[in-house]
Amino acid sequence: MTRLLTRSAVCMLISIFVITSMVIPSVDAKMIETSMYLDQTQTARSDLVSFMAREDVRNKLVALGVNPYDAANRIAALTDQEVSQLQNRINDLPAGSGVLAVLGIVLVVLIVLELVGVTNVFNRL
Repeated sequence: MTRLLTRSAVCMLISIFVITSMVIPSVDAKMIETSMYLDQTQTARSDLVSFMAREDVRNKLVALGVNPYDAANRIAALTDQEVSQLQNRINDLPAGSGVLAVLGIVLVVLIVLELVGVTNVFNRL
């Protein structure tokens, strides 16, 4: 009986491995030339500089209290990896978007502490 169970378990594992190996796509890695990499990083940096040079972006920076020249100097000081990360995530990183999440978490923590009886925050209000 144990031999039959072992044989069926091994067959099931082999079939799972075969099925998953057919479903998972293969990766094809190739070498790129150094000049191609440098061109991509220079393009990313110039795209970021041109983004910062737009009039609406400059107005927003001034409205937020940031000197546009300081921002341009900071961009010039970024490494290639930081420029790539910033360029890839610039549309996903709106300014101040995490404030509501932090306030919500603080509120939930206060409610939990109030329910447990650790604090009396809401009784004082």
